[in-house]
Amino acid sequence: MKKHTFVREPIVLDVNHMMSDIVGFQYGIDAGEVDAMADAAAAAQAAVAKNRGTGWLGWMELPYNQDEIVAKIEKVAQSVREQYDAFVVLGIGGSALGPIAVQQALNHQRWNDLPKEKRGGPKFYVEDNVDPERMASLLDVIDVTRTCFNIITKSGATAETMSQYLIISELLKKAVGEGWQRHIIATTDHEKGNLIKLAWEEGFETFYIPDGVGGRFSELTPVGLLPAAVCGVDIRAMLEGAAAMDTRLQSGDVWQNPALLEACLQYIAMEERHMNVQVVMPYADSLKYMADWFCQLWAESLGKNVTRKGMAVNCGQTPTKALGVTDQHSQLQLYTEGPYDKVITFLKVGTFRDEVTIADGCEQFADVHFLSGKTLNQLIDAELRGTEYALYSAGRMSQTITLTEVNAYTLGQLIYFFEIVTAYAGELLDVDAFNQPGVESSKLASYAVLGNTSEKYQRKAAEMKGRPEPLKKYTL
Repeated sequence: MKKHTFVREPIVLDVNHMMSDIVGFQYGIDAGEVDAMADAAAAAQAAVAKNRGTGWLGWMELPYNQDEIVAKIEKVAQSVREQYDAFVVLGIGGSALGPIAVQQALNHQRWNDLPKEKRGGPKFYVEDNVDPERMASLLDVIDVTRTCFNIITKSGATAETMSQYLIISELLKKAVGEGWQRHIIATTDHEKGNLIKLAWEEGFETFYIPDGVGGRFSELTPVGLLPAAVCGVDIRAMLEGAAAMDTRLQSGDVWQNPALLEACLQYIAMEERHMNVQVVMPYADSLKYMADWFCQLWAESLGKNVTRKGMAVNCGQTPTKALGVTDQHSQLQLYTEGPYDKVITFLKVGTFRDEVTIADGCEQFADVHFLSGKTLNQLIDAELRGTEYALYSAGRMSQTITLTEVNAYTLGQLIYFFEIVTAYAGELLDVDAFNQPGVESSKLASYAVLGNTSEKYQRKAAEMKGRPEPLKKYTL
């Protein structure tokens, strides 16, 4: 595995434009409000620290306990790069969003269009939906006899992923025949569920999702590390970055722990300011899909209808994504003049990996010619500053997370930072940040529609029949 040389600097959280003494007392958060949460914040940090590595906080130890696993991942990834023209992840939710985000962030943004000698690895696809046209289109562009499929599901009962497995395994049996199993890598639970049983039966290469790690917290497990390694990412540096961030987050002082400060500010924004939307807006295409990954993490963890004590709460903040500068031309009007219900989180890159100079020309148009000789790097930075100022002028809260450069180390920091912020926010809201009963309800209903004969699905089918019949007058 090629080791990369890059800057190992901390990411920076700047919350100036969240605070009332900067953005205005009518709209911002007063430092005194944060101080008033000091005890609650310290308790949240202590609770997370006390339980790290246990229950559903197993992900906190991932930067430290995977040396043997990483070595195996690197070995298997090298074999995949040598043998296959395409690598396809079959998964959904955290099994897909993390691998997509890391690939977009750390590799060439037109990876699949590069010739193989420039990629140094297979084309990369993530199939995270069951749209039939999408599956058909994938099969139009890959040769299954030259493709490795990574099936990712902890339970082995995820309908979307296992339906894909059934389709692909049948195609492999027909196209490859004996030895078709070598085209499949299973990432699943080490002892429970359908997929591990299939892996034992068929002899698939297998990686395990550790106990105590839910799907949306699984990017730093083989779920995300294997696809990244197949595409040449320095996964050890990702884990180093996560460990470095963990070291920064040991204090219970809200003003010394950036993740704790962030959790407190978002708590105040949600509970006191009714800021029910958080827009994550990277000003870098490399970080575009980090916003998607964050949306699942934040929404699924904090959107709950009861506290841990069983009290009705219906809390949570809706995360949404935007891309700078693209969405300045589609959403910024709403952010600056619409409802006061949003916090904007900018993701900023200090130094891009490339520099592009704007050519000279259009002398007759002063409002174009002034760009000549400048760089796209300068332009995107100016656009970010302009958007930040427009929000500030309108009294809208925003904050900026800066990565000195986008690399495996800084991305590992960012992933771990967002995960810890989510855990702290769950403590402050007194909700279980690690379950998703609302998702489970949807699954039950879907499988009941398809006629699953298990008792729990039959009960759900009977329940669904109790709905009022649609009224014709409401169907136009």
